[in-house]
Amino acid sequence: MKTNLISVIAAGAMVFSASAAFAASHDGAWTLDPARSFWSNTGKLPANFKLTVNFTFSPNKLTYHSVNTTNPDKPYISDHVTALDGSITPFANQERFNQVSVTQTDPDNLQILKMKDGDVIAGEFWTFNADGKTAIRRGVGKSPEGKSHAYQEFFVKQ
Repeated sequence: MKTNLISVIAAGAMVFSASAAFAASHDGAWTLDPARSFWSNTGKLPANFKLTVNFTFSPNKLTYHSVNTTNPDKPYISDHVTALDGSITPFANQERFNQVSVTQTDPDNLQILKMKDGDVIAGEFWTFNADGKTAIRRGVGKSPEGKSHAYQEFFVKQ
């Protein structure tokens, strides 16, 4: 019995450490490739569209930082630190959102919900590819005018 318990604990530790290591491989800066990205309301993104997202993973935690410098005179910055369990966290310094929820659905997939008073304004679903160098973010976002649009964005790890 004792041997079985030790085996179960060791197996669980190996799965946790493999999952943590895999998530850590997604750490770093990811830059959007506009030529391979698509928004349903505009087709292809403008050639000058520039977005970089930085991920830092730790056990049950994501530190997220993004900078959109499409308009260099007025960069759009987004920061949050959240658990990976879907709990709702305040999302400070944002005009359109005041809450965020992140769920790691498996080692290569994240669901990020950006909300205003419980209403989902943007639902994004990240898939990190096995190559460790590319990722796709798919989702639906509601514009300030209340219109919803789908998007698929391709990212390259820097």
